[in-house]
Amino acid sequence: MLGGMYALIAMGLTLQYGVARIMNLSYGEFLVAAAFASYWLFTGWALNPLVGLAIVVPTGFGVSMILYRVLLTPLVRRAATRDALEVDSILATFGMMFIVQGIMLTMFGGAYFSYSFLSIPVAVLGETLALNRLIAFGLAVLFGVALYLALTRTRFGTAIRAVAVDPAAARLVAIDVTWISAFAFAIGGALVAAAGVLISMFLTFSASSGVVFTMKALIVVVMGGVGNLLGCLVAGLALGLSESLVATFVDPGLTLAVNFALFLGVLLVKPAGLFGRAQR
Repeated sequence: MLGGMYALIAMGLTLQYGVARIMNLSYGEFLVAAAFASYWLFTGWALNPLVGLAIVVPTGFGVSMILYRVLLTPLVRRAATRDALEVDSILATFGMMFIVQGIMLTMFGGAYFSYSFLSIPVAVLGETLALNRLIAFGLAVLFGVALYLALTRTRFGTAIRAVAVDPAAARLVAIDVTWISAFAFAIGGALVAAAGVLISMFLTFSASSGVVFTMKALIVVVMGGVGNLLGCLVAGLALGLSESLVATFVDPGLTLAVNFALFLGVLLVKPAGLFGRAQR
């Protein structure tokens, strides 16, 4: 279940980076912002988090679209190459990370927050699991399958994949690369908002927790292969399983070390990621 959540978190980033070529270092902050929004809706308005998804996810899409149009479009226009755009986007989103984090610290302080929602024990294959974790995992799978089918079974998904592979060639077949990139970035924002709501149902979080989620999302994206959803899923599951095994049988304090050890091990064997293809 932990691996499934990591995969959902990283799916949005793999869209933003794989299609729009934006390395969004403020990604985790938007996840935490969605978690706070769910917390506020649940504690202040008694709104079920699953219903809150219908509010938070479209909001995440809209905010990400505005962010791309206002902050990132000028960078796209001035960048001579996609590599130059990556460098510029890293600097811009690094600053955005501190802005969003500062706003959340001002509003909520540095304390940890959580709320109790469907914390009901459920027996599954002889193991006792919390119902909220099962629901979160089920929705993560649903979102992942829906995204995969949209990208592989629709003309619009084909256009998104074409921009990810070669934006110059995509323009030759009348694909609006600028609009597709903005839309893919916004979809990534909607996915991270969904992940924030689901994670808030069973994890504690604070205004400064975003950097941890950004780091793990980057590990999953690079380890699975940039822009590859299947690689994202496999890498997320591998990361979640390794963390759980080490925390259970060795020491919970070593989970971060295992994350990077697994990450470096994969890159030593396959520098382009598990399902990535090396550039020539």
